[in-house]
Amino acid sequence: MQAEGHLSTPEVGIVAGKSVGNAVRRNRAKRRLREVAHAVELLPHTAYVVVASPQVLDAPFSELNDWMQGAVEAGAQADSRARNKDGQ
Repeated sequence: MQAEGHLSTPEVGIVAGKSVGNAVRRNRAKRRLREVAHAVELLPHTAYVVVASPQVLDAPFSELNDWMQGAVEAGAQADSRARNKDGQ
């Protein structure tokens, strides 16, 4: 979904709830996801919300990268289908 009126750079929000663990574990999960978000090519004019799970703490970086890339691709496909449906 395009964020109207924003810069062309993508926006990323990362959320880690208490189910991830204490504050130290939540911050570690957010740092790892932030690093992966920098490594993946995100679409311009797009806002992303990434929700951490406890698995983020122990997953290898390559696996996190694959998860993020798959989510970005799935979101792009869903956006494309929605645009086609609306006739845009």
